[in-house]
Amino acid sequence: MKKPKITMDIIKEDVGYSAVTTVLDKFIGTEGEDFEELKANILEAVNLGFEEAGFKYTIDEIILRPDLPSFFAFYKVINAKVLGRRIGMSQSLLAQYINGIKKPSAKQTQRILDGVQQVGRELVAIQFLSFK
Repeated sequence: MKKPKITMDIIKEDVGYSAVTTVLDKFIGTEGEDFEELKANILEAVNLGFEEAGFKYTIDEIILRPDLPSFFAFYKVINAKVLGRRIGMSQSLLAQYINGIKKPSAKQTQRILDGVQQVGRELVAIQFLSFK
């Protein structure tokens, strides 16, 4: 059997985060108080779930699919106000999505994701001028 691809759905809870997936009829779920604890717990749960099959995963092999509140809590370096301006979305509306007050449509979610990914592509392409 080929090593299965793992995608964990991450949801911000009242306290901490939860992560769940179902792969090959195996339910895998865990939680953590913060992102680092959650990642460690995800890795432990996935490896325990596939121990009998002889598969060993690293965190880089597991796709993490957070909801918007989780994403912005994990990556506080991303300024929601500036991102909203960049993608043409009001700061108020984006804040309501991030805080879980409103649920974005699939189209709005894609719009936010496109903006975040564009910033990511720009950051990957950056090179700093070094002085000798």
